[in-house]
Amino acid sequence: MHDVIILPPEKISRDFIPPEYIPKGKDEYYHRNNQTTPPKKGWRNLRSDEVERLVKNNNTSDDWDQILVTDEFDTNQIQNTRFFGLVRIGRLRNVIIQHHDLRVPAGITNSLIISCDIGDDVAIHDVHYLAHYIIGNCCILFDIHEMHTTDHSKFGNGIIKEGEPESVRTWLDLMNETGSRKVLPFDGMITADAYLWAKYRDDKALQQKLVSITQNTFDNRRGFYGSTGNNCVIKHSLILKDVKIGSHCYIKGANKLKNLTINSSKAEPTQIGEGVEIVNGIIGYGCHIFYGCKAVKFILGNNSSLKYGARLINSFLGDNSTISCCEVLNNLIFPAHEQHHNNSFLVAAVVMGQSNMAAGATIGSNHNSRANDNEIKAGRGFWPGLCTSVKHSCRFASFVLLVKSDYPAELDIPLPFSLLNNNISKNQLEIMPAYWWLYNMYALARNSWKFQHRDNRVMKTQNIEFDPFAPDTIEEIYHARHLLEIWTAKAGLRQKGDTINNTNDEKLLKLGRQLLTGKEDIVNGLEVLGENMENSKRKQFILKTYRGYHAYTDILHFYAVKNLINYLISHPKATFTSMCNDLKGKRVKDWINLGGQIMQAKDLDKMRSDITSGKLSSWEKIHKRYDELWKKYPVDKQKHAFAVLCDLYGKETITGSDWESALNKGLEIQEYIRDQVYVSRKKDFDNPYRQSTFRNLDEMTAVVGTIDDNGFIIQVKKETEDFKILLKDIRKKI
Repeated sequence: MHDVIILPPEKISRDFIPPEYIPKGKDEYYHRNNQTTPPKKGWRNLRSDEVERLVKNNNTSDDWDQILVTDEFDTNQIQNTRFFGLVRIGRLRNVIIQHHDLRVPAGITNSLIISCDIGDDVAIHDVHYLAHYIIGNCCILFDIHEMHTTDHSKFGNGIIKEGEPESVRTWLDLMNETGSRKVLPFDGMITADAYLWAKYRDDKALQQKLVSITQNTFDNRRGFYGSTGNNCVIKHSLILKDVKIGSHCYIKGANKLKNLTINSSKAEPTQIGEGVEIVNGIIGYGCHIFYGCKAVKFILGNNSSLKYGARLINSFLGDNSTISCCEVLNNLIFPAHEQHHNNSFLVAAVVMGQSNMAAGATIGSNHNSRANDNEIKAGRGFWPGLCTSVKHSCRFASFVLLVKSDYPAELDIPLPFSLLNNNISKNQLEIMPAYWWLYNMYALARNSWKFQHRDNRVMKTQNIEFDPFAPDTIEEIYHARHLLEIWTAKAGLRQKGDTINNTNDEKLLKLGRQLLTGKEDIVNGLEVLGENMENSKRKQFILKTYRGYHAYTDILHFYAVKNLINYLISHPKATFTSMCNDLKGKRVKDWINLGGQIMQAKDLDKMRSDITSGKLSSWEKIHKRYDELWKKYPVDKQKHAFAVLCDLYGKETITGSDWESALNKGLEIQEYIRDQVYVSRKKDFDNPYRQSTFRNLDEMTAVVGTIDDNGFIIQVKKETEDFKILLKDIRKKI
């Protein structure tokens, strides 16, 4: 612990920057002068009568010549305050500043101010220590114990300042606890950046470049002041140290805020509430942090929230996410994540968005070895049920729903949209492929709408694919169908007593396809067993293989038709023939979910190469590349959809009759979606146990409404009718 030392009085406001770090011909205010915006008519010195009145109001200064003001300066608004060093005060009038129900007079009272610039019409009351800050216009600082900036402040960015050792640099240990995937946080970082950095650790040249780019993004010179934007309110808070605060930010009752950038604007104000302790982080626009939350070494994406005692440590929480009550450690979480319960726990994982953690879920329960926790990789739509426990290391395809259980061994589940169950009574792992499509259509269809509806970001730096049916999940479906064909073929051979070991994959695929496109009762009579999905010797049983396989096929059809219709809508002059010519080509099979943005793997590889070569030499240029890829993504997806449809028809290109057939199939599937949305939701209304708490049907209707009142069901019905009308126009282009 450092000793308390005695200094001469003048040191309180001097030598903010150590002399050796001040350039020749500059003074310790040279950064401050660049950071602040002078009044239109500039500042002036106090007149002698103004000094006299300030002294009568029980104010002191170590040098009144260092107090600069504007022509609009009311000395009566400053009382019982001590000033040290150069303090510049903007317009100060006898007016009231109001925020919500709080009304305070403009001015400075009962405070200690050291070397600060204060904007127009600011209220500073009972601020016990305010040093080296630039305060914007129309701000309220009320009842703050300590608010100051050090000369080496980094505001949450993972850089080092002049003369600092490498050891003081702040890293985020994402995806596991070992630090082997650590990244440097920076203001403006998005989940795509973090995943690019943390995932491709074997690309050493890329890793070195990203460190260099991040360090060079920020000025490493010492002496920058902390700042608040205009219209900020900070009240009843204890410690703010090395914090950069955007405009219209509202901070109330915070215990400790240290080494932070808090992004905020009039369009997307950020709010920080009671009892929070936040250290070493970047907070995005439009965020809310309340009620005793703890966050250390973190990034919070735009329009995200921490509430009710949540703990976020060494983690990146993507845009449009909410975490409350629970503990989240060493994670990279893509946008649209929900985790609301006090007894849930998430550690050492990359969760790829549109996810939900139920109460009691323990994802990454450790101590299945003597080493640090390893990693979990969960695709989009990951949803572990109540009281689910999953051990490292695991991998899950997109939209895997886990039934409540303590899963005893590591898992690798390659079947998207599936239901996973640990059947204890039979001592077997059970997987139902395409469960969401077959039995949970309301949730699946509502998924994309829900997350888009909740996307209140104004600044959308992170591009996000919300549709559950996109190239990444479609390719997972291809892989899942491939596995189901092999596993079904092996089940058929086992039933006949034939040898499996001498049968190659090509023969197995052909046999499995014959079985799965034949009669359902034949496949239902087989014991279809999955392989390499659990680190155990027990059976891995596939449920409803036939229905799951055909559901996957329907999803492929629906994806292809929907995206090709989108192509024709976005190209009004296009015909069926021109569409085929524009979109034909081999199916691209490798796609990457980069922080929520889907792109071709070859595009990501090219971007990595361009970063390494220096072509993309800044994060601004890297983000611009993301945007360029996002602009071409719709066409990439439509080309992929065309290749999928050709594959379904077994042709290099499709004919007009094929397209007519595909449109008819698309309408049939849309009507299936409409009906299943209704059926899957109707279960909640027909369940007698859900009715048991009501006196009668009228009471139930008054409380929960009727299924026919459900807004989303009404929406899907309308979408289906609109789809029918749209098909009439699309058919004219054949």
